[in-house]
Amino acid sequence: MSTTSTIASQAMLRMQPSATIAFTERARALKQSGRDVVFLTVGEPDLDTPQNIRNAAIEAIHRGETRYPPTAGIAPLRAAIVEKFRRDNNMDVTTRETIVAPGGKNIIFNAFAATLDAGDEVIIPAPYWVSYPDLVAFPGGVPVIVQTRREDGYKLTPAQLEASITPRTKWLVLNSPSNPTGSAYTADELRALAEVLDDHPHVWAMSDDLYEHMLYDDFRFATLAEVAPSLASRTLTVNGVSKAYAMTGWRVGYAAGPTDLIAQIEKLTGQQTTGTCTIAQWAALEALTGPQDFLTTSRALFAERRDLVLDLLGRTDRLECDRPEGAFYVFPSCARTVGLTTPKGRAIGNDLAFAEALLEEADVAIVPGSSFGSEGAFRLSYAASTETLVTACNRIVEFCESLR
Repeated sequence: MSTTSTIASQAMLRMQPSATIAFTERARALKQSGRDVVFLTVGEPDLDTPQNIRNAAIEAIHRGETRYPPTAGIAPLRAAIVEKFRRDNNMDVTTRETIVAPGGKNIIFNAFAATLDAGDEVIIPAPYWVSYPDLVAFPGGVPVIVQTRREDGYKLTPAQLEASITPRTKWLVLNSPSNPTGSAYTADELRALAEVLDDHPHVWAMSDDLYEHMLYDDFRFATLAEVAPSLASRTLTVNGVSKAYAMTGWRVGYAAGPTDLIAQIEKLTGQQTTGTCTIAQWAALEALTGPQDFLTTSRALFAERRDLVLDLLGRTDRLECDRPEGAFYVFPSCARTVGLTTPKGRAIGNDLAFAEALLEEADVAIVPGSSFGSEGAFRLSYAASTETLVTACNRIVEFCESLR
């Protein structure tokens, strides 16, 4: 039965499906049809959650930790989050300034939903994580996309920030290390941005630090509330255990921020999810307080994979790939392929056409840069086995070299 109406609200109509998930589903359909598709789309470690963390979850089950949780998180975990921010980030926060949620995305969604009125603006540097604009648009906010430059390391400059602020600006979003580029801000670069924000007290800052522990070549992590204490009263620092401890499926994120903001997020959470799975919270507690050697070994592994991918992709001059400081992505420019044609006659008109042709003709799934607000590039996740990366990169190089 057809109808001209839709049940979707105006808020839902403003939201688009995740481009990462969309390309993954297309690739999965091809694989199910019998194709040998290699997936480099999803950003999650291919490693198992450390055994001590899994054991903590099992022990929590046996103790009967299966009741409704406190909305903002179990007390031991919130205390561990306070200690984590002190230990790793030199931030002095109280438990009342922390909150636990089913993933970092949930915190970001609720922070925007709790603070944005229709027409409020949020500055988002591009390339950006695919979900930011939609999470802003859902409650009626306006994403203000600022295109960063490759020559600046895909990082927002103070001049760009100053030029983007208006009386309607409510938030600035910073993601370091970045998804999708792997770029990371130094402490001095963050201080320079903070000096701009000091002159605009109506602007809040959201620091998305999910990839904090994935930094290479002795690059030191810094976060905004750490280097600019003057902004602590209007900064929300978002983090989680998903990336660092290979716990994507456990769905535990956490944040620190001013008590009035945390209270609003907690109120929304209480009407939304009631809280975060208790068993997963006890596992997250072990992640933050138990042995941390997994961080060292996984970081070394991802650094090796990054270097492998850079070496392999560097074998074609039709791609230009910078050396990222962190995360587990590379963001090569495919601009030199635009205007060329594949052996099967597909025209490469832009990065989306490149990604589609690569999937259809070379059986490699990546995500086009336009999905991240930056045309002419693509994101490749190297959170995959060495064998998978070698196969995929060889196919990409062969594909690029076959274009005419």
